[in-house]
Amino acid sequence: MIQALGLTSNPRKELPPAVDDVSFEAHAGDVTMLLGAPGAGKTTVLRLMLELQPGRGITYFRGRPLRSIGHPSHEVGVLLGDVPGHPARTVRGHVRMLCAAAGVPVRRGDEVLEAVGLVSLREERLGTLSRGMDRRLGLACALLGDPHTLVLDEPVRGLSADESRRLHGMLRAHADRGGTVLSTTADPKEAARAADRVITLDRGRLVADQPAADFSRTRLRPRVAVRTPHAARLSALLAKEARTQRRSVEVAEEGGNRISVYGSTCAEVGETAFRHGIVVHQLADETGDMGPGAGTHRAEGARAPDEGTPSAVQPSTAPSATAQSSAAPSADPQASTVPPVTAAAPDAGRPDGPPDSRPADHPPAGPRTGDEAPDPESGSSAGPPPSLPVRCAPRPLHPLRYEIRRATGVGTGFLVGAVVLVVSALTAVLLARLGHTPQPRLLAAWPRELPLPPAAIGAGLLGALAFGDEFRHPALAADRGGVPRRLGLLTAKLLVASAAALVLAVLTIGCDAELLHLFYGRELIRIPADWLSLSASWLGLVIGCAWAGVLAAGVFRSTAAGLATVVAVPLLVGPLVRKLSEGAPVRAAAGASPRTREAVPLRWPFGGEGHPEGVLRVIAQPIGGAMVLSLAVLLCAYLLTSLRNRTR
Repeated sequence: MIQALGLTSNPRKELPPAVDDVSFEAHAGDVTMLLGAPGAGKTTVLRLMLELQPGRGITYFRGRPLRSIGHPSHEVGVLLGDVPGHPARTVRGHVRMLCAAAGVPVRRGDEVLEAVGLVSLREERLGTLSRGMDRRLGLACALLGDPHTLVLDEPVRGLSADESRRLHGMLRAHADRGGTVLSTTADPKEAARAADRVITLDRGRLVADQPAADFSRTRLRPRVAVRTPHAARLSALLAKEARTQRRSVEVAEEGGNRISVYGSTCAEVGETAFRHGIVVHQLADETGDMGPGAGTHRAEGARAPDEGTPSAVQPSTAPSATAQSSAAPSADPQASTVPPVTAAAPDAGRPDGPPDSRPADHPPAGPRTGDEAPDPESGSSAGPPPSLPVRCAPRPLHPLRYEIRRATGVGTGFLVGAVVLVVSALTAVLLARLGHTPQPRLLAAWPRELPLPPAAIGAGLLGALAFGDEFRHPALAADRGGVPRRLGLLTAKLLVASAAALVLAVLTIGCDAELLHLFYGRELIRIPADWLSLSASWLGLVIGCAWAGVLAAGVFRSTAAGLATVVAVPLLVGPLVRKLSEGAPVRAAAGASPRTREAVPLRWPFGGEGHPEGVLRVIAQPIGGAMVLSLAVLLCAYLLTSLRNRTR
């Protein structure tokens, strides 16, 4: 079950809090709905429950607050807003990626897709799904961890009647299996039809907590919508006949030529109009919404007169006309409402009469016997509700598996690799034709006019996509709309980006060498004597660009910013490093070998004492020093932003 105690959002500037001291319970085996007009605070309540925004109060999920649950997705399934995901990713690929994030086997993804009826569409792209399919996929993602509780924000908004019935059937099936379902809606009729309990919010406050049957009886009332040019005359005739026949009929004149008749039928109203020669333009059954406060106060005119006392005409508050007509369009809903005419009778307790005088507001009175009770020191009514910090987003339980599926689930990376190979090959052939290009730069397709070779730029773009694409199309933390900054996830992204950069670097050299051999023969692809240090420099450059793209996109939350940072390393940081160390790198690299041999007491096997010297030479180059400095700064910035997010 869910126990929400004293949920209160932080006050807004010169405005009251969006949610103020909301407490309720949602029991296992029931479908509970939060009902309220747009702006009533429904979504804010859910975000406070899930600790997604700061405030006060506390929420227990089967006796534990969410922050104390090790793997929240295994306890609470969440669907807020649209399903976040890359539009080019397939349904199956998206679910498999989230399986790695939730730590569940891949077969679980196929099971939930079958449960929501999307098995036949598992190869469809997310961008091609209809609104109903998108909602079903969101429910499948929420069910991946086999949670006990489902929390959904207006899951059927914008769906057709058939899709709404299908989705409500899935929620009912989950509740029948013993789960807890909490959903929001702005439609009172939907709440009465699909929920076991309805909790009504109005302007951030709880105004009613009722079983669905009581909610339907006290707030939703059947009525007859009539539109006629003789509305006042027909109202008087219907009231007169009701008094004569001692029937409980309420007539509300809603302005213009429209009236609403409660406690009667279309046949009775039509016969009365026909007998008196009144023209009727509309005659339809509707369900009247009495407003969020209905059931908490007695409506005047609902009392039955004493036996033997003549019935009297009494004024009452006219109910709002928000239901949709089944026959003809209704009058202007903004028209002014005048006091209705009510004819009361002794049988006022019948279902089609006015609501009875018993209040239907049942505020929760604490945990029920047999359920896990919350800690009394955490959220009792004896004092102010505790502060509610923002919960840190969970990291993937299998980050490396998650990142591999994320990177290979869309074709963007493969397209970038193909473009890099084609551009590199054409550039190498063009440089060979022009001449005056050293062989290492020729094989790397790196003209002196460019700050970086195509392979390094492509590796930086692949690295920037690792984080930037997720901030644009979030998938890992669907309830937060962002990506958590965790070292495990960062390490996985760096490893996958390094592997992609390594493959791209090797393929680039191989393709360029093969094409140069094909056009110009073997003289341009001879193996140089210092091939080991050149290879290390080449791989270090490409992998460094990939890492810079990952870190910059993680700091700035943008793919474009990540790629711009990669290009800025040789253009801005390189000249700065060259000026700061004018001539020093060469002298330092020249004297590094004797100092290294003196500092190391043991000899490297197979002449390996030259490897540290080669590494120092690479770092001593302006581009190498600029890359090392940039990576160090970006890593520090990433760690600082991670700590700042955790302290919020």
